Amino acid sequence: MATTAIQPLPTQTPPANETTRLLVGSVIGAAFILGGIVVAGSVVPKLFQGVTLGNTFVTAFIKILAQVAVVGGLAFLGGKMAGANPPRGLRGGIFLVISVVIAFFFLVRAVALNFGDIPGAVVAAGLGALGVRFLASKRGTDTMNTIEEQGWLHTTAYKRTQGRRMRQYTMIGILLVGLSGVWSMMHRDVLSTGDLVYAMPFGLPSLTAMTDAQFSVPLVLALATLWLAWRAINIPTFADFLIATEAEMNKVSWSSRKRLVQDTIVVLITTLLLTLFLLVIDLFWGWFLSDLLHILPKADPNKAKQSDETGLKQPW
Repeated sequence: MATTAIQPLPTQTPPANETTRLLVGSVIGAAFILGGIVVAGSVVPKLFQGVTLGNTFVTAFIKILAQVAVVGGLAFLGGKMAGANPPRGLRGGIFLVISVVIAFFFLVRAVALNFGDIPGAVVAAGLGALGVRFLASKRGTDTMNTIEEQGWLHTTAYKRTQGRRMRQYTMIGILLVGLSGVWSMMHRDVLSTGDLVYAMPFGLPSLTAMTDAQFSVPLVLALATLWLAWRAINIPTFADFLIATEAEMNKVSWSSRKRLVQDTIVVLITTLLLTLFLLVIDLFWGWFLSDLLHILPKADPNKAKQSDETGLKQPW
């Protein structure tokens, strides 16, 4: 009797570890964004070297507009690269990796410029090891997911049809505060003209962070304020509070126009009568204590006039 060989079933490849996917995706996304910032901050300005369009402001405006367009295009491309089913917590992971890189850069730069390249290299090695260990740990993954769940990095609106008035007023208030600060910064000339350049340690060339800082920094702050205002009213906990506030305001029984006018007249008349009453009381006690009992000195109009002219206080 012939025996039939049993073919082994093909082994199924286990799904990729979500933690590994999240970490790798976060690092790639952060590198993509930082690379885009470098392109927008260094490559685009070089294209405008020697180009003058009308005046300095127009040239700077067109240059910044081109930089914003490059950043927006790269952000759109990055969203497409992430795919329809990115790892959970990817946005938070990218934000966390970028934050770690920025903190690493400024700390190492400060140590190297102040204490020398060798201490800077030691600090860079130590901080680099700690950063990698943190990002690869469970705590780092939980932090990425927490940042993601807070909703600051999403573009979707939360219950967009509810609590519209309170949310609009809140957004307007945030914009007024933030944009007032930006306007004050520009009006007081807090930022120096020219590019924002950082000296680099280890013999590296200087890093141009922003061109035309007097224009680009306020623009970045204005865009950040706009994003903060938009996301603040769409954070679930705060949005639910605003929705509940508007619901309670809708329950308030507002007075009619006629009743409001009547109440206003009553308040004004009451205020006037109270003012007259206090005036009479003040005059009475002034007469009683000064003219009748002579406890307080009587005011002399001539001396008061001389005091105003000389700026000296007359004694009683």
